[in-house]
Amino acid sequence: MNYIMQDLPKAGDTVVVGLSGGVDSTLTALLLKEKGCKVIGVTMSMWDGSIPIVNAEKHVKDACYSPGEAEDIEACKKFCQEQGIEYHVVDVQKAYAREVLEYFKSEYRSGRTPNPCIRCNRYVKFGALLEGIKALDIKYDYFCTGHYAKIVRPETGLFGTDVRPYMVAGAADVTKDQTYFVYRLPDEILSKVRFPLATVKKSEVFEMARKAGLAAAERAESQDFIGEEYFDILFADKPSIPGDIIDLDGKVLGRHRGIEHYTIGQRRGLGVALNYPAYVQAIDPKNNLVVLAPNDALNSAGLVADDFVWPGNVEPKEPFEAMVKIRLASRPVKAVIEKYIPLEGEEFVGTPWKITFAEPQRAVAPGQSAVLYNDSVIVGGGIISKVIQS
Repeated sequence: MNYIMQDLPKAGDTVVVGLSGGVDSTLTALLLKEKGCKVIGVTMSMWDGSIPIVNAEKHVKDACYSPGEAEDIEACKKFCQEQGIEYHVVDVQKAYAREVLEYFKSEYRSGRTPNPCIRCNRYVKFGALLEGIKALDIKYDYFCTGHYAKIVRPETGLFGTDVRPYMVAGAADVTKDQTYFVYRLPDEILSKVRFPLATVKKSEVFEMARKAGLAAAERAESQDFIGEEYFDILFADKPSIPGDIIDLDGKVLGRHRGIEHYTIGQRRGLGVALNYPAYVQAIDPKNNLVVLAPNDALNSAGLVADDFVWPGNVEPKEPFEAMVKIRLASRPVKAVIEKYIPLEGEEFVGTPWKITFAEPQRAVAPGQSAVLYNDSVIVGGGIISKVIQS
């Protein structure tokens, strides 16, 4: 199928740009201004001070959710003042706490491995933030961010229909691909979203930013949604429940300090000494167990995912082939996707789908997202619910 890349904002368009203080969003705003767009900058305020600040003397932005947010807002404000750009700060603290922090904690306590960035993009950055912009009575033609992705539409209808939804496709810089993070954005939001860095490589972004004298070009970029030093504090609202660490035969190897501290594929910090390299192979929340196994035992033949989203809400009627990514850093692998018939006692969110890999995949983690691609265009995705062992 052929896909048509959607036009980027043109001179005279009013464009709201989500500014984080980083080089990508800052350059995005500058490029649009130089193009002749009326640019309005907005920044999300997420940090609500509900957890104690660690390393108060540390004045760098080391994560998305961080007390360093105040410095980011000042940097964005200064940039907009220098460029003559209208600027607003939108309070999304309640939405962030509810949709990201509480979700993050709940999933880990259920023995799953969530992706908070996917959740944030759907319900905060392209949800609560857009609602905040609407509340400010800001009218705009496009909402732009510094994501590395494209917005496209198929030339013909999707999955045999006449529906031609807005879809997310890979950017020119495959090493910075961020499509995985935005796969859950619906058609009505994508219709007004554009990613001006779609055709630009990260090295070129830094080069252009430095030539323009942007302070953001010299700032460290945040990598995680929350700093490691805040992890235990975040989970301190409830006591951890220790339990057994076992092997595949059920032999007790040691004790864990609470299943929320473990993820599938983890090797370090297990507190168990064995005569072979051991990894977390499974987490059993019902029995409060962490299961360890050799590396080979982490391979899976497939998975079952639920809570699916489809472009334009067009759900396939028949099994189909696609490339699937089971985590951001994984290599896409060919797979067959077909509806899954639940076994007795199994419960799912919406229609579950079975994804069978063409080659085994390592450390498939429930709670992560399985995102489906056709020619680097996202054709669907859901949350991993069940692992099919090799």
